Amino acid sequence: MNEQRITGLILAGGKGARMGGIDKGLQNFNGTPLCLHALMRLQMQEHSPLSEVMIVANRNLSAYESLGVQVWPDSTDGFAGPLAGFLTGLERCETELLLTVPCDSPLFPLNLASQLQDALVQEDADIAVAAAREEDGSIRPQPVFSLMRVHLLESLVKFMQAGGRKIDAWTAQHKCVLVPFDTPGIDPRAFFNANTLEELHRLEKTT
Repeated sequence: MNEQRITGLILAGGKGARMGGIDKGLQNFNGTPLCLHALMRLQMQEHSPLSEVMIVANRNLSAYESLGVQVWPDSTDGFAGPLAGFLTGLERCETELLLTVPCDSPLFPLNLASQLQDALVQEDADIAVAAAREEDGSIRPQPVFSLMRVHLLESLVKFMQAGGRKIDAWTAQHKCVLVPFDTPGIDPRAFFNANTLEELHRLEKTT
């Protein structure tokens, strides 16, 4: 097992625009807040135990803090998207690697950290990004599920200061390895993200 330590980061700082502006991470999924599902799955990761977990949130900080981990608001203003969460995580991370997951995908794989770390090390890459098989058979990157080296902080600061906001435009500047999660044992809903309450309720009915 690789000895590089990993910090987990849950991205819960969005506007929740497609949920009517409500705080997505605090919405219940099978009776438990989405963010707590993400936290528990990070704490249950196989073969690559995490040193710690943090949450990036911009509202209801006390509610997130009640989950028992460190909570940080974006260090940039204006709900600048997932990269703002990456930036905050890299600034606060005290381990060699940062694993990012969104708050709205409660079924992500329990081998996410180990698979990404194995690929990162084998390819000597800067970033490992999960990918999922679509219904049409294609492999689609899931860039908010990423494992990255903390030395990328300076690069991300420069990218965002220049107005960059798209994850793939930033990762393209570095050696990035795509890691498919498409084996028979992978839940086809593993990377499903609930953008609306309707999607959230529909996902509940399948579990």
